Amino acid sequence: MSSKEVNDYLTEGMYGTRLPKEEERKKYLGTLRERIVLALTVGQVMSDKGINKLEEAMKANKGAKLLINGHVSTRFMTEEKALANKYNIPYTIITDETNETDIGAVLTFDYAVDKKDIFIKDTQEEDESNKVEKNNSLFSKVKNLFK
Repeated sequence: MSSKEVNDYLTEGMYGTRLPKEEERKKYLGTLRERIVLALTVGQVMSDKGINKLEEAMKANKGAKLLINGHVSTRFMTEEKALANKYNIPYTIITDETNETDIGAVLTFDYAVDKKDIFIKDTQEEDESNKVEKNNSLFSKVKNLFK
């Protein structure tokens, strides 16, 4: 028989042709990580914490498109949609019932841009890391030994 087995043909017939990096596509709303300019988590979309960074990214990347997670309620997507309309960036709402992801919105291109940091750090996380760095007293070191 040829390089493909019978099971491969059956699987391809039932589920379609397998895409490369399929797990990555499921996580990032159908696109690849290398194409992403900015990714917001569901929490950041719902609380509008990353809206300023999203606006900056939209200004700098005019040819991009916005993918929004369809599992997020539409009332939380109004700011993102308004920004996309303001900067003439097309947006698509992706609703995939078979896959769950913590990604709420993705600003992406159709080609690779290979941006290193695509996520926005929450200010709360930054504040906590700064507290840990600043709080290096003898008492805190002893306290950390007993945790």
